[in-house]
Amino acid sequence: MASVASPVVFKEFCPLYYLLNAIPTKIQKGFRSIVVYLTALDTNGDYIAVGSSIGMLYLYCRHLNQMKKYNFEGRCESITFVKLLSCFDDLVAVGTASGRVAVFQLVSSLPGRNKQLRRFDVAGIHKSSITALAWSPNGMKLFSGDDKGKIVYSALDLDQGICNSSLVLEEPSSIVQLDYNQKVLLVSTLQRTLLFYTEEKSVNQVGTQPRK
Repeated sequence: MASVASPVVFKEFCPLYYLLNAIPTKIQKGFRSIVVYLTALDTNGDYIAVGSSIGMLYLYCRHLNQMKKYNFEGRCESITFVKLLSCFDDLVAVGTASGRVAVFQLVSSLPGRNKQLRRFDVAGIHKSSITALAWSPNGMKLFSGDDKGKIVYSALDLDQGICNSSLVLEEPSSIVQLDYNQKVLLVSTLQRTLLFYTEEKSVNQVGTQPRK
């Protein structure tokens, strides 16, 4: 019996002017006018997260049609990676060019959900640009990778407001992709792809030849 093909849905490309118009193209810093570049992007069914060259995270709520802004304290530096997660609470992880990583636990209007914005910082293990972030499905684990090959595991306790971080793997080339599921972390670097088993702390390389 021939299988029935799923219906094709046609979608039209449309620039998100309502989103772009809510982000300034320039900011004034003293006597200088600084151009704002968009440097990172992630989306899910609830939010669109956009990182910028001025260290500002722009978070657009699709349901409320509202834009909110979050930033790092201290010096202004470019955001290089953002990663959203929708679990019991809405979370967004942000990485910067100097290796700073922060997690924002967002406010929700739903009953029983988080009512106060909270931020968790990954203590200075990374010293270079963040190139990849990956969540566990329940939001209790965050993995971050940088362009020097370091991968850091952060355990989050949202109820207690605690974030404990440790270096779990160090590769000789830049991390380009991370993905986590069922106690296995998929790691892609400029040279190879591997599976890191977080319980056994063991590595299984995918393929035998290094990337050219």
